[in-house]
Amino acid sequence: MSLFIASLNSGSNANCYYVGNDQEALLVDAGLSCRETEKRMKQLGLSLQKVKALFVSHEHADHISGVPGLSKKYQLPVYITEGTFRNSSIPVEEPLLRHFRHTKTLEIGSLSVTPFRKSHDAADPHSFMISGHGVNVGVITDIGYACKRVIKYFSQCHAAFLEANYCEDMLENGSYPYHLKQRIRGDEGHLSNAQALELFQHFRSKDLQLLILSHLSKNNNKPELVEKLFAPHAHHTRIVIASRYTAGEVFEVKNEDKTKIEIKGKIKKKRGDEQQLSLF
Repeated sequence: MSLFIASLNSGSNANCYYVGNDQEALLVDAGLSCRETEKRMKQLGLSLQKVKALFVSHEHADHISGVPGLSKKYQLPVYITEGTFRNSSIPVEEPLLRHFRHTKTLEIGSLSVTPFRKSHDAADPHSFMISGHGVNVGVITDIGYACKRVIKYFSQCHAAFLEANYCEDMLENGSYPYHLKQRIRGDEGHLSNAQALELFQHFRSKDLQLLILSHLSKNNNKPELVEKLFAPHAHHTRIVIASRYTAGEVFEVKNEDKTKIEIKGKIKKKRGDEQQLSLF
């Protein structure tokens, strides 16, 4: 059995991550519109009919803008903390509203979701570890630093979406005002390339086969910088950069013998604006 994972978009403009198996799936955050989410999932050969839940990490607009539309159209339960919901002002139908708590694991079909608190400038921000069929997938973005909780769950991951938001030199020498630079690089801001690399080097599991570096800044980072920084340290881990403009590849994370993970999946061909996915 396998888990399939994909970034539908990753960046300050919108965030949305897909994790699922053959029967059910969930979305972590929904910063894209309902129509754009539908479009990108169709491009990747993914079905919204399999999505059984929508998890919200925190209340910033790039993570919640599409929540009301998706939830209403597909009658998706929205899992969100009470603090985040109070500060979000997003309209969610009462029967579809679910609250979660720090480290309390929830079951979505055969998927298990463990939320854990992170350090970010929001009311009650959380990251997630999604597990199924012996595979652990982390969604760990929008964090000011790698706290003990981040280290604990990241070190259990077979695949992870991990923030690499900014290059320190680009931020320091860029046009942002001082207070915004301080916010970004503060303990409740975002993770830098160097901080992400340190976490990867010192705390990754020997089973970490896929690292999707996420939430890259448009103004303070470049994909080629991140690739150059991580490539010498990748070893057996495949490194991928999530796009802030398009949906990424779908990866099949497979654990047949509970000790070996295989990642398979590629874009087979293009037809118009749609990309057809071949999973094998």
